[in-house]
Amino acid sequence: MTDELELLRDWDADADPLTGPTRAKARYRLLNAIARAQQHSDPAPSRRHALRLATAAVVAVATTGTAVLITRGDTDEGDHPDRADGVSGTATPRMGVVSAVTVLNGAAARTGMDEKPVAPRDDQFIYSKRIIKETELRTGAVTTYEDVNWDSVDGSRRSLTMELGRVIWEEPLKKGESVWPPREWSKLKQLPTDPRELIPYIAGGGPSRRSISDFGAEKWFHAYFMLGELLKWPVLPQGLRSAAYRALALVPGVEAVPGVKDSAGRTGVGIFWPENPFAKNKYLIFDPASYAFLGFRDERTSASGDKTYVQLSHVVDWAIVDRMKQRP
Repeated sequence: MTDELELLRDWDADADPLTGPTRAKARYRLLNAIARAQQHSDPAPSRRHALRLATAAVVAVATTGTAVLITRGDTDEGDHPDRADGVSGTATPRMGVVSAVTVLNGAAARTGMDEKPVAPRDDQFIYSKRIIKETELRTGAVTTYEDVNWDSVDGSRRSLTMELGRVIWEEPLKKGESVWPPREWSKLKQLPTDPRELIPYIAGGGPSRRSISDFGAEKWFHAYFMLGELLKWPVLPQGLRSAAYRALALVPGVEAVPGVKDSAGRTGVGIFWPENPFAKNKYLIFDPASYAFLGFRDERTSASGDKTYVQLSHVVDWAIVDRMKQRP
């Protein structure tokens, strides 16, 4: 995918190049400006027109380092009861023709701005707390869980995880065993931060020279699923979360749907992949104005197969701690 900022070369050939955090902030503001331009009355504004509207914003962010978010603008008319499937009928910001690619690349740029380097020691633990709100579709009954985890940084110690309120003790992995995402920080750091390298790496289980242009439907589903699982991990090496968002933007057919609520009741835009029946009801949820990541939507079926649950979740806290069961 062509970098949006490369399309601005004709803005000023003598200007200093944008690099590092400044480039990330400029891209973030540019994406917001494009999205806002696409929400105007013109049903199909050209990309060049949107870029002309964004030029002043990019010049400002390059000199001041300040990013301005899209205003929420008009809302849908009417106010309808929220649906049990996590899609809201309440008044929500109009998404217009903003694409999933725009949202995901905007989220990647925002992450690049906000991210701070972390380097946990091998003997530490990653603490995280996740809220899961589960709705049984037939009855509408809602159950809320607060799952708390302590994961060993290098995988050499027992980890404590929770799943829908159930405590699970995970023993250190034995030789030859592996899980996804990798538990060990050293293995997470080995993952590529170039999206076109990250996709074949996770789809093939290691470094690969295979081009994503050769991927079929099965490989793309595998990559989509693995990227989603990676993004559930609360702490990632610098640049990896942004790379995962950009990698999702490369998945053919990924779509955006407005009016999806997270487990905190916030209404956002859901990103999903309708190409596969196992992925079409699984959303990553983003704020429609700032592209901040809000949480996940998923579905599960009971062991008996007679009940279907919608799961909305988001991480409310995380930290690097020295001991098991230590809280920040």
